[in-house]
Amino acid sequence: SVGLTNALKPNDTIFTMHRNLGVFTSRNIELKNLFGQIIGTTDGFTKGRDRSFHFGAPKYHIIGMISHLAAMLPVACGAGLAYKLKKQNRLALALIGDGATSEGDFHEAVNLAAVWKLPVIFLIENNGYGLSTPVSEQYICKNLSDRAIGYGIDGVTIDGNDVELVYDTISHYGKLIRKNPRPIIIEAKTFRIRGHEEASGVKYVPPALIEKWKKKDPINLFEKKLIKDSIINRRDVELIHKNINDKIDNDIDQAFNSDFPKSSKKEELKDIYAVSSVKLVSPSQDSRELRFVDSIKECLFQSMKKDDKIILMGQDIAEYGGVFKITEGFVDEFGKERIRNTPIIESGIIGSALGLSIEGFKPIVELQFADFISCGINQVINNLAKTHYRWGQAVNVTLRMPTGGGVSAGPFHSQNLESLFMHIPGLKIVYPSSPYDAKGLLASSINDPNPILFFEHKLLYRTQKSNVPKEEYSLEIGKGKIIQKGIDLTVITYGLSTIWVKEVLDELNDQNISIELIDLRSLMPWDKSLVYNSIKKTNKVLIVH
Repeated sequence: SVGLTNALKPNDTIFTMHRNLGVFTSRNIELKNLFGQIIGTTDGFTKGRDRSFHFGAPKYHIIGMISHLAAMLPVACGAGLAYKLKKQNRLALALIGDGATSEGDFHEAVNLAAVWKLPVIFLIENNGYGLSTPVSEQYICKNLSDRAIGYGIDGVTIDGNDVELVYDTISHYGKLIRKNPRPIIIEAKTFRIRGHEEASGVKYVPPALIEKWKKKDPINLFEKKLIKDSIINRRDVELIHKNINDKIDNDIDQAFNSDFPKSSKKEELKDIYAVSSVKLVSPSQDSRELRFVDSIKECLFQSMKKDDKIILMGQDIAEYGGVFKITEGFVDEFGKERIRNTPIIESGIIGSALGLSIEGFKPIVELQFADFISCGINQVINNLAKTHYRWGQAVNVTLRMPTGGGVSAGPFHSQNLESLFMHIPGLKIVYPSSPYDAKGLLASSINDPNPILFFEHKLLYRTQKSNVPKEEYSLEIGKGKIIQKGIDLTVITYGLSTIWVKEVLDELNDQNISIELIDLRSLMPWDKSLVYNSIKKTNKVLIVH
């Protein structure tokens, strides 16, 4: 951790794991804040919500991990892409353990970085054990760096306990990557002489192996070298140890004397979403009839013309124009830097969208079908949804989700998954039913500093038409719409169901019944006051979905 951090530039971003304390101290984060994080006080970085090194510290260009292993590697790809697009001479370094190299996110991230030639160093800390499972039961290649061959990139294995070698290796490849962006896998062989965590112990490790690695302790080896080279002497070592111990004692005392967070329902709820400062744009009077699919296309096109921070990513969205042809012709206008075909990956690309967002971009990911989000669900519910709540980072990511049945597409292309995500705090869910709403709500979604799942019912694409303003406009997320006023019954619905109910209401026009129809438009947050006032008036409710 110390060698790699000192070999990088201060503004290179490091994606850490649980045990990379040396990254934090080498980037001069105060020990009292790190102790506060572990204890759970206000000196920490997560308001006591996560007493581990699962936090981001953008001021120090450090992004910590989540518990799900390898999940931050795609995020590092997004950061690397951002540096490349901004033509910054920066790189991302993502740390991972030997066990986590079996995770799908590792393979998706390395392949994506290779295909897009991203300035990312994947540094594997090979501890010999994934918790208690020896590497012999994890993989059969000789070195984990050998996996680089399959991705067409360089790989190298080094002694991770030699701080100078780590420093020299990172320095060497860092210079090469800055000159010619591309990823590399570096495997650092090392060892934990303590357990995975304190409770687990080390009974599964042969005692002789622990004794062998104790002799390779990097601090002791470095001390001996400095003394041998007459850079310091024994007295200097004693003084260094005393100063460090005194600082630790002092900062621990400060941490224990700091306040523990006080919370409330109001305090917790306000941190679920980042507050948007974007002003709504009123629609103009100049309009014409558009299909649902064309209103989405027009919104994307106009938004991209106005804002070069918007990046579109997805499978087959470039020359092919996407399976629904919504981005057809976009490559000619915006180029392949901004209209990016991806490998067939979901988790990797959703994670990279988070990395882009952290660096100030507004990524939009087209899921070819909403059903395929199941392959990227960890990134959605554990990275996108929780990041702002955990450490205050806005996440401006829009996931476009062609959804729903009625087109004989079977159980893998027709699922309605919105109710699943309604139970995940931190996500916003938008589900329009008309071309007018689709354009205005998508414009707001693109600029909202929160992760948004924008559901587009496929059956509406080419069946629904309405007058849509020619110029850009936006509609407030979280506001429903009364389609028809009434006093006898409130019908609450959204998406395709809105069309169904409107057809029924047309049939009931001759009957003496007054029905109020509400199109929610946004499912999370949803318009509670609109619904409440309608129910208060009619006292009867029918929910259709």
